[in-house]
Amino acid sequence: MNYNVKRRAVMLLAVPALLFTAACGSDDKDTGDAAGGVAQVKGTFGDKPEISVPKGGKASDKTVVETVSAGSGSVIKASDFVRLDWTVEKWGSSQPLGGTWAAATAGAKTPRQQSVDQIGKPSQQLPAKVLDAVKGQKTGSRILVQGTAGELIGEGLNTSSGITAKDVLIWVVDAVGAASVDSKAEVKGTQAAPEPGMPTVSAPAQKAATITIPKGAKAPKDLEEQVLIKGTGKKVEAGQGLIAQYTGVKWEDGKKFDSSWDHGGATAFQIGTGSVIAGWDKGLVGKNVGDRVLLVIPPSLGYGANPSSELAKNTLVFVVDILGTV
Repeated sequence: MNYNVKRRAVMLLAVPALLFTAACGSDDKDTGDAAGGVAQVKGTFGDKPEISVPKGGKASDKTVVETVSAGSGSVIKASDFVRLDWTVEKWGSSQPLGGTWAAATAGAKTPRQQSVDQIGKPSQQLPAKVLDAVKGQKTGSRILVQGTAGELIGEGLNTSSGITAKDVLIWVVDAVGAASVDSKAEVKGTQAAPEPGMPTVSAPAQKAATITIPKGAKAPKDLEEQVLIKGTGKKVEAGQGLIAQYTGVKWEDGKKFDSSWDHGGATAFQIGTGSVIAGWDKGLVGKNVGDRVLLVIPPSLGYGANPSSELAKNTLVFVVDILGTV
């Protein structure tokens, strides 16, 4: 079982069990002439969009991708990591079926949860065709993607949600940020010796780190952290997407349970918003790009709040290379 911290058991802003049950493939988007209506979008980039459709109008029978408003940032490339705001509605209904604005809490002190993904890789929150529509756009752009659930979601559509393959869905996506990081990138530098009581770390190039737990040592009750390699990049801020390589082992037996190196290399997730385990939010916000960080996370800051997790009672040890932010 993959315990990738990015795939936390409870993701507040994932499309509700509702729309899709598995990652689906992506074909080229069709922006040709549409036979039928296209939804209208009002509102400013960054604010929750207002979606309307022509009264009594028939939706286009083709998938439509439109730039609602063009940004002035960098062009998003095919393998970029992206941070997005989004919402999705069914044609003829003003009720959001999911999204980042829907998950926002009024007066919240932490930044709004957003989707952080790499274009071209499966997403838990956006169908591949919707994510692919961001490619070639500039950051700061708002994009509309409209099409049938069968076309946009494909075989992964969860029909028990009440959404049929013929239902037309409307996504509005704001491209908040993008960054290019090689999937095989890793932190470089001289690694510090472990502090007393901390695990030792051997990090061979292009492989998962080997983490050795001190013999006979009791797991700490509080979060412990050490910067093994000090980077010179910008500080990581809450709300950013953090791009990293990582390896995690259990304190109790030293066995590895996950590593980014085991499934494609560098991965990304939003930090400081409750999108990942609390130990990551607490231990990585404020660190620098280029840091290699050792974290020892007690169950209360790991998966302890999720009794069904096989890691609920474990103290988790992670080595994290902070490669960039988005």
